[in-house]
This record gives sequence, structure tokens and C-alpha cells, in this order.
Amino acid sequence: MTGVRESNIKELPLIAKGKVREIYDMGDNILIVSSDRISAFDVVFDEVIPQKGQVLNKMAAFWFDLTKDIVPNHMVTTDINDLPEELKKYRDMLEGRFTIAKKLKMVEAECIVRGYLEGSALKEYKNTGTVAGVKMPEGLVQGDKLPEPIFTPSTKAIDGHDINITYDELVEEIGIDLAEQLKEKSLELYKVIEEYARAKGIILADTKLEFGMDNGCLTVGDEMFTPDSSRFWDASEYEPGKAQKSFDKQYLREYLETLDWDKEPPAPKLPDEVVANTARKYKEAYEKLTGRLLED
Repeated sequence: MTGVRESNIKELPLIAKGKVREIYDMGDNILIVSSDRISAFDVVFDEVIPQKGQVLNKMAAFWFDLTKDIVPNHMVTTDINDLPEELKKYRDMLEGRFTIAKKLKMVEAECIVRGYLEGSALKEYKNTGTVAGVKMPEGLVQGDKLPEPIFTPSTKAIDGHDINITYDELVEEIGIDLAEQLKEKSLELYKVIEEYARAKGIILADTKLEFGMDNGCLTVGDEMFTPDSSRFWDASEYEPGKAQKSFDKQYLREYLETLDWDKEPPAPKLPDEVVANTARKYKEAYEKLTGRLLED
């Protein structure tokens, strides 16, 4: 099965091309197309992960619909029948992987919520006993559940890498009122989806959210609770003290850690087996959490 590396829609102005998505200007709205590209450690790989873009787009749409009463989101439609006439020729390529969304003024911060000790939080804890500057209990190990979910914002540096900051630093950047809104809504969304996922046999270890303003109203943008922006663990095999069985990009990261690679471009070639296993994990995450088949 082949994948979509980029959408290349000539009829609309291209606003931005990210590591995974292309964003096009539709006038009042934007068209977001999720490709099958994959990145790790902020490096985009040559290989694509078949159907990954559809997983990201459909899963985000599922959560947008589920959480719209908690906080508004940017989604207008993902229905293929709502495509403008001039885009109908891209129907086969866009099926399942596009969102028509509102234009937002994005907040210059990434809102990360952590419920478990993993990733950069684990590294910080090992060095200082803190997570995002907040003191944690002694004796925690990899994968341990934190006493309560914690809001750990980050910002983007010039070279595109995320920089973890404290909540106080976020307040200095964007002001107390907006910082409080981001923290409150991020934690509320995490707690709702963490409980939902656990009922499906999956632990939501942490997640990244992005917000923007829509006529002065705080609104979720980008994506939410996907395998690209979250760590999903198999609850039945959860065991603190080691890396967990995951349904996300962590499998790829762990493979890359076995290589002699400095995490700088160019990316190493991914074996077919790694591509296939990554695709399977993304698909499994979608189907377990939504209760839907990806092909539907």
C-alpha cells in the first residue's frame, strides 16, 4: 500500500507546509491536508507511513466532535461531499485526510499535559527531581503515574525545536489571563479523554494541544489526541520502570535510538518492517479508541 507524501493542490494558495500537513487558503477558511509523512526528533523521513494521515485526520475529528462542549474547535467539516467543485478531482487523494477549518490567530505556545513520567519529563526528573519546574515525589521511575496531571507548556525556538518552559515563563510570554485559560482547558480536556481512553484499555500518558483565538474566543486548532501528539499505552501491559507498549510514534523513536544517528538531517532509511509496524500501531490506536474501522 502506497501513501500520500504531499497533496500538491494547485487551485489554492499554500499558506504553510509543516512536517506532516499542508495548509491552503480557502478565503474565510483553510484546507488542512494530513499527509503520510512522519517525523521524529523534528526530522522528516523519506519513507511514508501508509494511511497515517487518515488516522490523524479522522481521530482528531472524532475528538473535536466529542469535546466541542468543553472548548470550541476549528473544525468546519471533514465530509468529502463538502469539497468545493474545483477540488473534486482530488477526491481520491483527499478522502479521509482533509479538514476544512476556521482561520485562527494561533497562540504562540504548545500546551502539554502529562499524567505519567516519560520523555523529556523523565529526563528532567532524573536531573532535578522536577517536571516543568514543579517538585515531584522522590523515587518515581519511568512510566509512573504522577500525583496529578501537570500542565507543562513549551515554545518553539528559531530552529523549530520545542523548548520546555515553566508556567511562570508562559505567563510572562502571553499574560496571566490567557495562560490561565490554556492551563484550565488543557487539563480539562486531558482528564476527559484520559478517562475515556482508559475505558477502552488505553492509557493516555501525555498529550500536546494547540489553541488559537476565534473572534476573541479560545479555540482548539491543529490536531488533538492523535498518535502524533500523544502517548498511548496498552493498559493491560502497563508496568512502571520500563518503556511501555505503545500505540504511537514511540515505537519509531525507540527503533531510532538503537541506531548510530545524531538526530540531525539527513534521516536514516526506515526498513519496511519498521514502516509496516508503525502503520499498524497508528491504525490500532484509531480503531481501539474510536470503535470504528479506519476504512469506514
